[in-house]
Amino acid sequence: MIRIILILVLFSTTIAFSQERVFEKEVSKISKKIDKITRQQKDSLKQKIKLINKDLKENKITKEQALLQKNEAANYHAKQIEVKVSLQEHKLQELVQDKTNGKIASVEEDDSFSIRFFDNDIIVFDGKNKKRKKKKYNKRTTSQFVFAFGVNNVLENNEFNSLNNSQYRFWQSHFYELGFTFKTRFSKEASKLYFKYGLSFLWNNLRAKNNQHHVVNNGVTNLEQHVKSLSESRLRHVQMTFPMHLEFDFSKNKKLSDGRVIDKTHDGLRFGIGGFFGFKLGTRQYLEFENNESIRVEEVQKGDFNMNTVNYGLSTYLAYEGIGLYAKYDLNPLFKGTETRNISLGVRFDIN
Repeated sequence: MIRIILILVLFSTTIAFSQERVFEKEVSKISKKIDKITRQQKDSLKQKIKLINKDLKENKITKEQALLQKNEAANYHAKQIEVKVSLQEHKLQELVQDKTNGKIASVEEDDSFSIRFFDNDIIVFDGKNKKRKKKKYNKRTTSQFVFAFGVNNVLENNEFNSLNNSQYRFWQSHFYELGFTFKTRFSKEASKLYFKYGLSFLWNNLRAKNNQHHVVNNGVTNLEQHVKSLSESRLRHVQMTFPMHLEFDFSKNKKLSDGRVIDKTHDGLRFGIGGFFGFKLGTRQYLEFENNESIRVEEVQKGDFNMNTVNYGLSTYLAYEGIGLYAKYDLNPLFKGTETRNISLGVRFDIN
């Protein structure tokens, strides 16, 4: 009987030590996996950027296309890191829950290693090595991927009613915007006021009415009738801009059990007002028509069309969570020597 009891005690002790070793080993595995995920994604991004730079050097793509491809690659790998690391963090939470439920040796049995969760913070304490790590979720600065699209037109002499006499098609003249922004809270503590800033690329299109196209005569750009019947008459100018906004984010903050307040963003109504400045990267006019032999002709005209290189203006948006209405207006004239200014109205997506 005594022999059986001793065997049971020895067996139980062996299980306890085995559980403790498994717990530490699994935590170490998860940590290594997170490091591996981050390293692999960064290495993959570096390889993609090298290939893009090679294509740019060999003139296979333009600078504009290269920058766009780099932004898309960076966004993709950042998302991969977020998704894959989140999965590992979930496994870590399950491991700690098993330890709490007694499936693995409890913290009280060996305080040389412990992990504790306090609301949105994860604290890891290794008593042997005297190390303490804390993951913070209440960030003062966050980043967003921005995509917007909508309609373009022009105002004459800053008069809104001039839209009624515009020589451009309102619903067929589109704009597209792609960029990254950073959002920084003004105060150290949770608040509603932020400064939002970043970098964007815009593709602005203006489609002329009444079979007209843009012609430059003696340094002046005018719309004139084309000798052929045009099926397409589109002027496209690409811009690189630096938007800056004051943003009021009315998302409801989260109060933790210890009294701290965590700043929540993009979970409610948001309003932004500010402006932008930037540079035009290129301008092209696209014309499509049939020639005398009834052959369809697609003509691309490259030039500056007497447009101002530097552009600046005002912009605003009203959004709920990540989707909102967006408006921007150029303060400088579209063409030199005119009072024609670009105006855009559309929808904006801020992916936090």
